[in-house]
Amino acid sequence: MREVAFIKQNKEKWLSFEKAIFGKTLKNPDELASLYIQLVNDLSYAQTYYPKSKTILYLNNLAAKAFQKIYKTKREDTNRFVYFWKTEVPLIVYEYRRYVLYAFIIFVGFMAIGALSAAYDDSFVRLILGDHYVNMSLENIEAGDPVAVYKSGSNWGSFIGITLNNLYVGICSFIYGVFGGLGTAYYMLHNGIMVGAFQYFFYKEGVLWESVRGIWIHGSMEIFAIVIEGAAGLILGASILFPKTYSRMRSFKMGVKNGVKILISTFPFTIAAGFLEGYVTRYSNTMPNWLSVGIILTTLSIISYYYLIYPFVLNRKIKNLHAVI
Repeated sequence: MREVAFIKQNKEKWLSFEKAIFGKTLKNPDELASLYIQLVNDLSYAQTYYPKSKTILYLNNLAAKAFQKIYKTKREDTNRFVYFWKTEVPLIVYEYRRYVLYAFIIFVGFMAIGALSAAYDDSFVRLILGDHYVNMSLENIEAGDPVAVYKSGSNWGSFIGITLNNLYVGICSFIYGVFGGLGTAYYMLHNGIMVGAFQYFFYKEGVLWESVRGIWIHGSMEIFAIVIEGAAGLILGASILFPKTYSRMRSFKMGVKNGVKILISTFPFTIAAGFLEGYVTRYSNTMPNWLSVGIILTTLSIISYYYLIYPFVLNRKIKNLHAVI
């Protein structure tokens, strides 16, 4: 069967199923399950006979959304909070995995720009970090404690202040994605260049390792969360610029809904980073290397697994369920 005929034959059924999934009126779970089986069969057929077609992307996306709705409908006894973190967010991250990749590429690119600019222009670090911070850091380095700045203030005061600021930055990074993603790109540019220039400054002063084992105790989760928040903002921008088969308004609503969920998922990591910065980083120069490195690797592993590995693991489980059905 030619693809055009295949689409024409099943178009009404797919549209009906789409209304059942995205509409306000919920169908009976058994009826949804029946439609879902038909959809999976159509997806398998399309993958076999039209492997390079956009129809596969449409059906795969519809099947993923359907699975989420059916799963939620049939598991009403499941804690909604647990479902959100264990299933909903990872599936959304997998669906938008390209934007996570784009966010990492953009951020790393801006970090490289910051480091290279600092390497070729001695005044660049002062321009980005400010004379006061640079002078204070030089004094701390001379005194033998490069990260002494993290010892200022009380534990709880630093924790609350830092956490609120990071949450604010993350929320703004997402919201400004409404400008076609340009606002998000600006926040990523600002933070990426700052991190790159910041680390090169310590490298130039010969205390790179001391800064890494101190700063990245909290920085692993903090910076990673900023990148994920950037991805959420890019998703919001893309929903406006590239609505695909949806109306622009529906695409925008989906972008807001999914972006907000990804944004919210970063909050626990941002709070954890604030706690580490307020209560642990200040002791980095007195703790053994194995402990500081262990904390860095542990925090980095946790957040990396949740956003980079677990979504693929969960998606594979869903595909296996498709095969069983």
